Amino acid sequence: MDEWIENVVEVESNIGSYPNPGTKVFQYGTSGIRYNSEHLDHVQHRMGMLVALRSIHLKSAAVGLMITASHNPQDDNGIKLIDPQGEMLDSSWEVYATELANAPNNQDVCAMLINIASKYNIDKSYIPRVYIGRDTRNSGKRLLEAVLCGVKAFKSNVEDFGIITTPMLHFFVRCYNTNYSYGQPNEHSYYTKLTNSFKTLRKMCLDLKNYSPIIEFDGANGVGALKMKDAITYLEDSLVINMHNDDILNTEKLNYKCGADFVKSNQCPPTGMTIKPHSKYVSVDGDADRIVYSFIDENNKFYLLDGDRIATLVAGYIKDLFIDSGLDVNVGLVQTAYSNGNSTKYVTEKLKVPVACVPTGVKYLHHKANDYDVGIYFEANGHGTILFKDAIRELIRNQSAIEKDEAMSLALKKLICIMDMTNETVGDAYSDMLIVESVLCERGWSISDWYKTYSDLPNRLTKVTVKDRNTFETGDAERICIKPEGLQGIIDSIVSKYSMGRSFVRPSGTEDLVRIYAEADTQFNADKLAVEVATAVYDIADGVGKKPE
Repeated sequence: MDEWIENVVEVESNIGSYPNPGTKVFQYGTSGIRYNSEHLDHVQHRMGMLVALRSIHLKSAAVGLMITASHNPQDDNGIKLIDPQGEMLDSSWEVYATELANAPNNQDVCAMLINIASKYNIDKSYIPRVYIGRDTRNSGKRLLEAVLCGVKAFKSNVEDFGIITTPMLHFFVRCYNTNYSYGQPNEHSYYTKLTNSFKTLRKMCLDLKNYSPIIEFDGANGVGALKMKDAITYLEDSLVINMHNDDILNTEKLNYKCGADFVKSNQCPPTGMTIKPHSKYVSVDGDADRIVYSFIDENNKFYLLDGDRIATLVAGYIKDLFIDSGLDVNVGLVQTAYSNGNSTKYVTEKLKVPVACVPTGVKYLHHKANDYDVGIYFEANGHGTILFKDAIRELIRNQSAIEKDEAMSLALKKLICIMDMTNETVGDAYSDMLIVESVLCERGWSISDWYKTYSDLPNRLTKVTVKDRNTFETGDAERICIKPEGLQGIIDSIVSKYSMGRSFVRPSGTEDLVRIYAEADTQFNADKLAVEVATAVYDIADGVGKKPE
C-alpha cells in the first residue's frame, strides 16, 4: 500500500481546494446525494475521486457520474454514480460515498481512500475511465469543475457528455463496457437504436382503431424537453409531439408546477399548457428517468396513468407476445408498497403474472427483476424498465430466424422490437414512452381505453419534515414501521377506521422527510387517512414546520 499512500499524498493539496465546511450531513441513498447546490462543492469533488477509484477497482471499466437532482427544485443539485452495466452504484460502495462526503478534513479523506484501496487490494496500474453528464441546472457547470478536479486527481480518462438525460449516461456506460454490442456511447446511437425499433414495430400495426399518435409533452422545463426536441427528428412522422414546458433557459421554471413528480404527487394536470379533454399528456421529470401519462374528460375530471398503469400495460402485452410466440418464458412484475392495491390485484388475477414487492428504490426493483426471465419493474412514480436475461434475448432472436409459422414469427419480431427500444440500464422516460405508445397502437387503444382496464383505489401522497429521518426504520418491503416504537400500532388503529384503508410511512433516502402513502374507498377518505397518519408521524417524531392538516 506504500504506492497508494504516495499517490493519495500527491492529491492531498488538491483536496484542500474543496474543504468540508462541516455544516451539513450527507447520505448517499437510493437516489444518490441531493442537497442545496451551495453545499455540494466538496461532495462532488470527493465523489469524483471515489468514482475514479471505483473504475480502478473494476480494472478500468467505464463508470458514470451524473450531476442532477432529478425532480427537486432548481436550487438543489446532487450526484448519482453508475456502475459498469449501467446499473446503480453497488450498495457496498454507498457507505464509502456517505463517509467521504462527511469526512471533516483532508487527512480523513486520504485515509478513507487508502483504506478502500487496501480492503479490495486495488491495483493502481489500471487507469480509471469516467463518463460524466449533468442536467440543466445553473449550478451544474460549477459542480462539474469540482468533479473534474477530483476525477483527474487519479489521472483518469474522462469523457464529459455535457447536458444529457440521466438514462443517456447509463446507456453510454453500458455501451462501452459491452464492447459496443449494446450500442455506441453517443446520442446518435441512443436515438437510433430506440427509435428505429419503434418505427419498425409501428409499421406492423395495421389498424389504429382508437389510437392517436398525438402527444402533448410536458418536459418539466428540463433536460427531457431539450432532448425530446432532438428525438423528434429521429421519430420523423411516427409520432406527433407537441412540446410544452420546454423553457430550459429560465431554470427557475425547472420542475415548477409541472413534470412527472408534480403531476403524480398533486394528481392534477401540469401548469404551463392548455389542457383539453381526452388529449394525451406525457410528463417527465427533471432528468428524464420518470414518466407519467394523464388526461381529463369532458367534465374536466383528471385521470392519472402512473407507473402502475404502465407496468400493467406492458406486462399484459409482453405476456401475450410470448404466448403467441410459443416460447415458455417466466415473465414477472416487481412493485413497491406505493403500487396501488387494485393494480396488484389486476396483474395477479386478470393477467396471471406473478408480482413481487420490494422496498422503494430502483436498485431493489432492478435486482429483483433479474430473478425472472423477463422482469418488468415500475415504481408508481413512473420510474421503470424491462429486463431480458441474455439467454432469453438470444432465444428470441434465434427462434425468429428459423420460425416458419406466420403468427409466431410476427410475435417474435415484435418482441425483438420491444427489446431494442428498451433501455434496460435504468428507467428512461423516452424509452418508456416509445414502449407505451407501441402497446397502445398495437391494442388500438385511446388513453381513456387504457385507463378503463381497472379502477385505482383513491390514494394520497404527503410528507412530514422531521429532524432526523434516520430515526425511522421500516420492514416487510417498507410496509410496516419498526421505529419509532409504537408508531405502527397507531397507524394500524387509524387505518382500521377506513373502508379498504391502507397506509404506510417511509423515510426519504435523500432528505429529512418522512413520506406517507394512504389509500381508501373514496378520495375524501384517502385524503383524511393521509392527514391522520401524517399527524401521528409529526407528533411522535417532533416534526418540523407546520403540522399536517
